[in-house]
Amino acid sequence: MSTSATGPAPDRCPGVFATHEAADGRLARIRIPGGLIDAAALDALAAAADEFGDGTIEITVRGNLQIRGIETDRVDEFGAAVRAAGLASDADHDRVRNVAMSPFTGRVGGLTDLRPVADDLHARLVTATWSTALSGRFWFGLDDGRGDVLARAADVTGAAIDADASVVVVGGVRVGDRVAHTDLAAAMIDAASVFAEIADGVWRVADLDDRRRGELYERLGPRDEASPAAQVADSRVGWFTQADGQVMLGAVVPFARLTAQQARFAAAIGSPVTVTPEREILIGDLDEAVADTVVRVFAPLGFVFDARSPWTTLTACTGAPGCGKSLTDVRGDLGLHIVGLDPDAGPPHPEHWVGCDRGCGSPTRSHVRVLASSDGYIRTARHG
Repeated sequence: MSTSATGPAPDRCPGVFATHEAADGRLARIRIPGGLIDAAALDALAAAADEFGDGTIEITVRGNLQIRGIETDRVDEFGAAVRAAGLASDADHDRVRNVAMSPFTGRVGGLTDLRPVADDLHARLVTATWSTALSGRFWFGLDDGRGDVLARAADVTGAAIDADASVVVVGGVRVGDRVAHTDLAAAMIDAASVFAEIADGVWRVADLDDRRRGELYERLGPRDEASPAAQVADSRVGWFTQADGQVMLGAVVPFARLTAQQARFAAAIGSPVTVTPEREILIGDLDEAVADTVVRVFAPLGFVFDARSPWTTLTACTGAPGCGKSLTDVRGDLGLHIVGLDPDAGPPHPEHWVGCDRGCGSPTRSHVRVLASSDGYIRTARHG
């Protein structure tokens, strides 16, 4: 929650310039609007992970990236390197660049290509003076009609309803009239600006009290029509044929941690890369011969292209020793658990293993939380 008996709690969500102090050093989170990162930027981030961090790049449940183990006296150097790579804006706007987007948009299915909308939304967000008041947890969604981003319950979502128009959904409620896709970013920015005016320190739309929620919808004009339907996404791991006949490959890596070497190999292909809130890595715009080579070369490097792998459904927090609050080496324990699974049984029900009750990195979809305790792990169902 973002409020307490004494007023709004401080927003300590990390960014590139405002890092978090962990047991293994400073942690920086790099916002990747829409999950899209070009090859040159990915290569530069791999170099930064090696030079300033622990040599790995983690994918988060919001489709962002983070680097751990940064020495305190090198945070400024790290920030300069990330900004030079085009992966950060100015310090004031850095943490508000939270934009999730349907990862297949414009390539596989969907009603329209929302990538131009993502660019427009990002440009408006980082040039608005008022947007710096948004918390690092407030986020935007762009859903191309398949319902996968609506299922993530972003604060302000633009959702395509046909090939020509979208609607804006705020806190699960459709507001305003339908708008052309070219006007969608402006409509979303307008909705967020109204929230910023009345938020008074509250982080997200869901945290508003009844009075301010009522004011928000009164000003935005909620519609009687139902919001578009949300739909939990299927696995995006494997080989997918794009609308243009080219290939998109989807993969995961254990614990959603890319080594700098893995990131460099992915960047060397020269194709755009998309990271998803399900912690998948999508490499698009490949011809079939290149895609076949990528699978054969990358699989021995630790990339998993098999949708039946347990790595597609089993995740974990950082655990000890990286996190001082964790009771155990969660990743080590999960790794041993996976070794003992039947490889022919297919992916298990989604589980997220955590070392304390904060549950960091928990997926938004329904899953089983496997919580470390002094008596071993405790399993409880968590509903998305």
